[in-house]
Amino acid sequence: MKRYLTRLVRSTLAGEPLGRIARRRCLVLSGVLCINSLIAINTALAIDKDSIKHYEYKAFAALIINDNKQMKCLDKLWTKESNWRPTAKNKKSSAFGIPQLLKMTETNPYRQIVLGIKYLDHRYKGNVCLALRTHYDKGHY
Repeated sequence: MKRYLTRLVRSTLAGEPLGRIARRRCLVLSGVLCINSLIAINTALAIDKDSIKHYEYKAFAALIINDNKQMKCLDKLWTKESNWRPTAKNKKSSAFGIPQLLKMTETNPYRQIVLGIKYLDHRYKGNVCLALRTHYDKGHY
């Protein structure tokens, strides 16, 4: 009969106070929660290092563009082109970097962004949404 009783009932029958049982369970539960939290935080940090960089690049570009509508178009355009990766290479051409400019040799991502925005200003008179429409039509801008 004793083996069918729960641990709580067995402890109570054995004379162990309920307060000690509760403290032990809380301690174990707290330890498990701390370990799970640390694992989740470490996993999130490992995954999001690239995402954090992408947000930094987008924030830098947004400071230069200074127009929400144009920035949304730029985000879509460069997400399609390189997914905001400064080391992205085009297999079919010499395009390289975040803006995927031809013959780009610059490896600094912030300089790539500046050069890409200068190109858009020159070619599309600063209308990034027009460049995005061109990309939709032709597959490049």
